Amino acid sequence: MDLGISGRTAIICASSKGLGRGCAQALAEAGCTVVINGRDGTTLEATASQIRATTGATVLTVVADVSTRAGQEALLAAAPQPDILVNNNGGPPPKPFRDVSREALVEGVVQNMATPLELVQAVVDGMIARRFGRIINITSASVLTPLPGLDVSSAARAGLTAFLAGVAREVAHANVTINNILPGSFDTDRLKSGLSKMAANEGMSVDQMAEERRKDVPAGRFGEADEFGKLCAFLASAHAGYITGQNLLIDGGAFRGSF
Repeated sequence: MDLGISGRTAIICASSKGLGRGCAQALAEAGCTVVINGRDGTTLEATASQIRATTGATVLTVVADVSTRAGQEALLAAAPQPDILVNNNGGPPPKPFRDVSREALVEGVVQNMATPLELVQAVVDGMIARRFGRIINITSASVLTPLPGLDVSSAARAGLTAFLAGVAREVAHANVTINNILPGSFDTDRLKSGLSKMAANEGMSVDQMAEERRKDVPAGRFGEADEFGKLCAFLASAHAGYITGQNLLIDGGAFRGSF
């Protein structure tokens, strides 16, 4: 399917690896110029080279922490008038709620709520003026169902969801959409790190722990960044203009709910 976004410009935050990289790859395959971002320059350049080689797309790189004003300014300097914004950022590490300090709470809110909101504020009026915009926030399945130890991340992402629910309706008239993708268990470095810690706590091997986690997923496997990216690209497409203010769960059926 032609997604109708060839020639568009997309900013994909935190996209040197994992789900962000999957989104960047899919948008580049759709013909977009992509601005990718990460904190490690070597990893970022390797990702950019791979995307260029496989898609022929123009790929711009911005080494920065997107949680900072300087990082956001660098992204917007690379693409002052983006058509597509994919908000993504690392979340706080798992921690029992009793151990969460005020500083950790504030940092989590900055990473997973304030940062994407600031970027939305920076780009949405230009999108409205140009009568096209796609804003996609990578949140988490934990917005819908609690996951132990991820209380700060879940709360911040739920706050982002609630804040933008009304904004999505304000801007829809201008063909600007705002949606959230809620990933479950995906085969990323973050998942592997979490499995390693859980395995150590339980006295199991990492492979054993991974098998236990897969049993909780009706699909019988972890998700792949590529399939996540394809969903992101569709939401960014010209065909998705009537989808807005939605939370799209992609978790292999792990969430047990009818609605």
